[in-house]
Amino acid sequence: MNMHVEKFSPPRLASSRWRRAWSLLTAGAFLLAGCTGVPDGIEPVQDFDPERYLGKWYEIARLDHSFERGLSRVTAEYSSRDDGGIRVINRGYDEDKASWKEAEGKAYFVRGRDEAYLKVSFFGPFYGAYIVFGLDQPGYQISYVSGPNRSYLWLLSRTPELDPSAIQQFIEKAKALGFATDELIMVDQSPIP
Repeated sequence: MNMHVEKFSPPRLASSRWRRAWSLLTAGAFLLAGCTGVPDGIEPVQDFDPERYLGKWYEIARLDHSFERGLSRVTAEYSSRDDGGIRVINRGYDEDKASWKEAEGKAYFVRGRDEAYLKVSFFGPFYGAYIVFGLDQPGYQISYVSGPNRSYLWLLSRTPELDPSAIQQFIEKAKALGFATDELIMVDQSPIP
């Protein structure tokens, strides 16, 4: 059987412009897909109960990023959305400006509600991965969270203070998984004077 397959090609006059647009679209698609992926070797928590995860969490430690730079007393509060997703309110205190910063986002489960692998957005259509890879089940009091790569790492707790041995356990696990634990910031959760 002889098959003829025609390859689509854009009009000749617009070909260089079309190629640039196609390159940008392709690169954008790869970047967006990479932002919601799971880093190699990181396993999302299974048998996850979203209802037990809801509520307020205190940030105990993190790798630094521009969106949290200089913030202390950082918290994340999760609640149910009507569309099946999770409402996210992140809040932190900016010492230099003596004011609170707050960001509202939304999160959705990537593969199912029983797996702690979500995509979260604070900026319109752009999503980033939120992967809980450590959780004290069934207590839901301590959470280890990664983003789409090893540049993103958080230790969250239901209380503003955490026992040093629990922090050390987190550091050891994160280091074994390839995170730059020597760059961790311990977040000040003391009351504002």
